[in-house]
Amino acid sequence: MKPTIAIVGAGSAVFTRELLGDILSFPELRSVRVVLHDIDAERLQTAEAIAHATARAAGADPDVIAVADRRRALEGADYVINVIQVGMHDATVRDFEIPARYGVNQTIGDTIGIGGIFRGLRTFPVLAQIAEDMAQVCPDAWLLNYTNPMAMNISYLGAIAPALKVLGLCHSVYWTMDGLCDLIDVPLDEVSWWSAGVNHQAWVLRWERSGQDLYPLLDARIAADPELRRRVRVDMYRRLGYYPTETSEHSSEYVPWYLRHPGEVDRLRLDIGEYVGISQQNMVDYASVRAELQNAETLEIDTSSTEYAPQLIHALETGTTRVISANVINDGLITNLPNGVAVEVPTVIDALGAHPMQVGDLPAQCAALNRSFLGPVELTVRAALDGDPRLVRAAAMVDPNTAATLTVDQIWHLCDELVAAHGSLLPEPLRAALPL
Repeated sequence: MKPTIAIVGAGSAVFTRELLGDILSFPELRSVRVVLHDIDAERLQTAEAIAHATARAAGADPDVIAVADRRRALEGADYVINVIQVGMHDATVRDFEIPARYGVNQTIGDTIGIGGIFRGLRTFPVLAQIAEDMAQVCPDAWLLNYTNPMAMNISYLGAIAPALKVLGLCHSVYWTMDGLCDLIDVPLDEVSWWSAGVNHQAWVLRWERSGQDLYPLLDARIAADPELRRRVRVDMYRRLGYYPTETSEHSSEYVPWYLRHPGEVDRLRLDIGEYVGISQQNMVDYASVRAELQNAETLEIDTSSTEYAPQLIHALETGTTRVISANVINDGLITNLPNGVAVEVPTVIDALGAHPMQVGDLPAQCAALNRSFLGPVELTVRAALDGDPRLVRAAAMVDPNTAATLTVDQIWHLCDELVAAHGSLLPEPLRAALPL
């Protein structure tokens, strides 16, 4: 029986195209059943056209169905890939423009920080609906989440739907290793690595080729190139001893050291508000794909894409064993981080399922930063679970970048303004201002 793959938020056209290109490139998956869902009718229509054009390019023959009703789209699914963005570009702009008026610099704003907190809060209600639908119509399906803020979303799902099979997938570790190997001119397929931490702030704990530690080669490369030292994560690596697994723009937001200091922003070449431009480009890319579909029967498949969801589905369906980095609830996997929250660890995928690997203790300095990262994660999730607006403000108060930049009064007023701006997208108990 052919597996059914449902993509929720399929109107994220470029990413849907990449996912389907990878899925349909596997011979064993070329006749899968693909169900596309989006709340935007035009984007859903575009996603359906993308699926057919990609299938023709891959020489595949999937069953492709576009369904506007989410619960019906999930009926009988074996895999549910979540790529939603609640509020889309307008909400992203609010997450940047309002904090900027208070003096808060952000680069990406989708993980922790004031932007990540409010992105999480407006995503949780939809995640709860997806989890409820899956419990009713596909209780044995895997929920493969790509939507940020990853650590918050996986922690929230773990709290509200502990029986649901959930994995958070992110390409940051893979592309970090690809970039590091490029820096020292060593082929990626010749190296092994061991990485763990939290999503967007995991650490390369081991990196070897044929038993040889490759960190000394990186040290030599950095010593020879002053411009490399103008990257946040190179700066963090030199001070902490372990390389972080997300870009410098991302990494700058999770610590109090960089974004509030103009000199550091210049030294490390940080692009304030970068994600607003990325979000605008996403809209341009969407329009470009729609235009391309007007004149083409097929869409070229990007063979450089290495997304985890297609690899995972193939492994589960064929019994091929793979190891990926996945986000799961910590249950003694990383012993010096709190249990009950999402961590990112090496995970074995095979015909029997997903098997997160125990890491033990992280290096003390890495665990200390991860615990700081998890403060806003835990409080944002708890705010939604308890319906407590005070905990929204507490999450911002313990966020490293926000707390380094604003007074507690400013944080309180900023949260009030963002609550008003996002309005009905937030959980209902959290929509009111909270006067002191």
